[in-house]
Amino acid sequence: MKEVLVVANRTLGGAKLLDAVRARAAQGDVRFRLVVPQSDPRAGLVIYDEAVRESAQARVDLALSLVAGESIDATGEVGDADPFLATMDAIALRRPDEIIVSTYPAVSSGWLRRDLIERIRNASGLPVEHVVTDVDQEGLPFRVTLVLASKTLEGEGLLDRLKEKGSEGGPRLFIVVVPQPDGTGDAPRQARERLAAMLDRLHEAGLVASGMIGDPDPYTAAANALELFRVDDIVISTLPDQRSGWLRANLIERVRHVTSAPVEHVEVDIQNTTAASAA
Repeated sequence: MKEVLVVANRTLGGAKLLDAVRARAAQGDVRFRLVVPQSDPRAGLVIYDEAVRESAQARVDLALSLVAGESIDATGEVGDADPFLATMDAIALRRPDEIIVSTYPAVSSGWLRRDLIERIRNASGLPVEHVVTDVDQEGLPFRVTLVLASKTLEGEGLLDRLKEKGSEGGPRLFIVVVPQPDGTGDAPRQARERLAAMLDRLHEAGLVASGMIGDPDPYTAAANALELFRVDDIVISTLPDQRSGWLRANLIERVRHVTSAPVEHVEVDIQNTTAASAA
């Protein structure tokens, strides 16, 4: 069986790349290995290294979930921040037969400014198919909802709303961002457990979802996620009224000021949910 290495980051999920993968899969006797280099944030932005890596892993998870329903044999991994090194590392490890590299058009592609395609061809000696897609202009063949939540992940109100959104219109992907709690002790572990439990519930509901831990400040976590992902809409889930530190900090309006995407606020009363469960 031949192996095709697919290298992509921000253009992952673009219609032209999906078409190229489908066309190669239709020839039969092939499996795909996806490599997503970690994103370098724009100048002046400070994003946790862990968040950068987790955003790349979220792209891997979402891409594999998309093609799984089409009986395409694929696995994936996060690669070096340098796309050339990420590709060469994967070639050394996997020894693929072909390579597909997806980039933005030349006018906006940092990869092409570094002559990535020719460097890979010269260094590997392998056939390299270059797929050019401008997802900012062309859009994606699915909608992406960014979900910002923490304690309210344990309630049913947010899950119910996301199920509703998942049934609206065409295919939709969910990216759940949980701000990293300040301090030490069990708080970071509990945040990861809440994220994992929420992703499990979304998957059980038949929704395509991945997630990551973000900056401790929820506004910064949201801003960073908007830099790392192309999203169509945002759902921010909080506790009700004055019980929510996020609302006291005017989080909803602050996020609305930094994005043109619609921002929906979902309040979840965990105390009532817990009481109902106990009853």
